[in-house]
Amino acid sequence: MSQPPPVPQGLPMDRDAGPFDPPREITRLREARPVSPLAFPDGHQGWLVTGYEEVRRLLADTRFSSRQDLGVLHVPYETPGMPTPTEPSPQVPGLFVAMDPPDHTRLRRRLTGAFTVKRMKQLEDHITEITERQLDELARLAPPVDLVKEFALPVPSLVICALLGVPYEDRDTFQVNSAKFMEKDIALDEKMAAYGALTSYLAELVTRKRAAPGEDILSDLARHEDLTIEELTGAAFLLLLAGHETTANMLALGTFALLEHPGQLAELRADPELLPDAVEELLRYLSVGDIFYRYATEDIELGGETIGKGSTVVVSLLAANRDPRRFENPDTLDLHRKARGHLSFGHGIHQCLGQQLARIEMRAGLGGLLRRFPALELAVPAHEVRLRTDMNIYGVHELPVTWPKTA
Repeated sequence: MSQPPPVPQGLPMDRDAGPFDPPREITRLREARPVSPLAFPDGHQGWLVTGYEEVRRLLADTRFSSRQDLGVLHVPYETPGMPTPTEPSPQVPGLFVAMDPPDHTRLRRRLTGAFTVKRMKQLEDHITEITERQLDELARLAPPVDLVKEFALPVPSLVICALLGVPYEDRDTFQVNSAKFMEKDIALDEKMAAYGALTSYLAELVTRKRAAPGEDILSDLARHEDLTIEELTGAAFLLLLAGHETTANMLALGTFALLEHPGQLAELRADPELLPDAVEELLRYLSVGDIFYRYATEDIELGGETIGKGSTVVVSLLAANRDPRRFENPDTLDLHRKARGHLSFGHGIHQCLGQQLARIEMRAGLGGLLRRFPALELAVPAHEVRLRTDMNIYGVHELPVTWPKTA
């Protein structure tokens, strides 16, 4: 009988298998023990879940709580300069991603109508217009350029600003502060200063919308008198952060992945009808929103293991999306794959509200980029591309690209 793998001391984070693959130790753990004990830096004995079926079951089981105020939230990696928490975090009003029913249900219900497939389809032409205008701006520049700064970040920022009713001229405020808030190893006072600046700005914005609502999602929310300004601010923070950070990183990392897989890229260029499947496959293959946390509210059996009450459970969506028990040749980027069923948008009651919006933006962004820049290529060797291993949403800090300039 083979010995179980040693318990990892902290969450393995080194992208030692390549920029698009899970850390090798995570892959080994999934193959040997998809529900594995995990030793946290503060001494907590928690769990890491990496198998597809196990992750799916966990996300559907509300006994695994999303709240951060039930017990101490143990962080599975070293956070230099940040004190070890000794008590639970207070619940943030409106931050429904960190809530359970019935609070989660009440807030999410207010937003569900804003993100229906039908409404997103109605927005598709507008999103395409935004994307094409940004591609026009990109084409005016002399290469090489940073695709993150000039395309991948502006497109979802413009879209989410238009949807939420956030003035785009204020983008520097929320982009700088949200990026600082997402850093893993930043000092606590800097992180809280960024959070404070962002929430103060949003509190003023939603207060104005309550007084004079417009035709946007934050105004729709502000019309609900049962929602407090604090709840509106928390919801706005979550929507703004999730609405541009994740898609921006998917556009940049997705482009990087395609450029590093020239055979797949050539097939996509030759057959644009592949684009919807290609987007699903890139979502599965890259899983930029990888790590999530749950708190076990009772002893729960999962994958043949008993997770004790009070345990912090770490979930890796990237590892689950690379599980060979669910996807054939999972570490191969295959744009012909029918990757529906991937977990990149989560599962269960917290499944991403904006997933249809993200799909439309990715189809418009990647499709437009490949059509307008057929000879796009990296401007630096792939190993020089700076990876966002220091951030809570994975991607690249910059993506220097070039293309032949026409006379």
